[in-house]
Amino acid sequence: MQRIIFILFTTFFISTVSAHQEKPEDKSLWWENSWWEEGQLRETTNHNVKVEWIEYQRGDVTVPTLVVRPADNKKYPAVIFQHGRRGLGALMQRQVKRIAARGFVVLAPDIYKANFLSTHPIEHDYELEKDANGVVDLLLARKDISTSKACIVSHTRGGYYSLKVATTFQRQENDLVCYVSYYPHWQDPNAPEPSQIYGYAPEIDDLKIPVLVFVGDEEQYQRRRVIETSIKVLQARKRDARLIIYPGVGRGFDFRPPNVRSFADDLASKDAIQRMADFINLHLKDYKK
Repeated sequence: MQRIIFILFTTFFISTVSAHQEKPEDKSLWWENSWWEEGQLRETTNHNVKVEWIEYQRGDVTVPTLVVRPADNKKYPAVIFQHGRRGLGALMQRQVKRIAARGFVVLAPDIYKANFLSTHPIEHDYELEKDANGVVDLLLARKDISTSKACIVSHTRGGYYSLKVATTFQRQENDLVCYVSYYPHWQDPNAPEPSQIYGYAPEIDDLKIPVLVFVGDEEQYQRRRVIETSIKVLQARKRDARLIIYPGVGRGFDFRPPNVRSFADDLASKDAIQRMADFINLHLKDYKK
């Protein structure tokens, strides 16, 4: 009798708990039966790339710009890469190459060098946002791109520059169709400390184009909190906003040099670059020239 009562109670308890559980996690973003059942990985598109430097003017400012694209005569989708506090040094130039190797024409303005700034500035110069905005016209005027619009990619403080380009300069209305960023600084760098931790840039409210963000699980608390809050805000507004969190890595997994690079860094960066390419191609496919 006691056993029957126990079984009935257990069945009732399990049914009650199940009824109050949240909906099952949506795994459609990353789940692939071909991998789970058959061990198949998707083919990766690889292109040899060529590199050149060009310049554009914004008033009295000359902005050196890195151009990386597949080393052939074909046209490819248009992408902007905006560097962050580290600047556009050798480590970041490799990241631009990785993006271009997926089959994109990538323009990366060096807005620090244009304004004679050293790397890792503390204060934010709002004039630099205008330089970040200027590259959009330069890219879309090129004859070697296959799309009439572009996507913008960034990391760290470049995420804030890109956010301003999309919203303040209203590029998302006519020129940009998607936004990708690695652990972006989604707050005005000049804002007070409480805002850096508990707030987010008000421009987030105005960001309407699809968003894809990558962050390491070991990212600094104040940066990760702002990112997660911003993504929740965008999702609450029914915007297409996705956050990918990689376990075992922190900031810089996309560019950390070999002497400190880990296997987890490499897994995360390779996965992110493929997700980025798929995301960009998805949103640019309807804007072929």
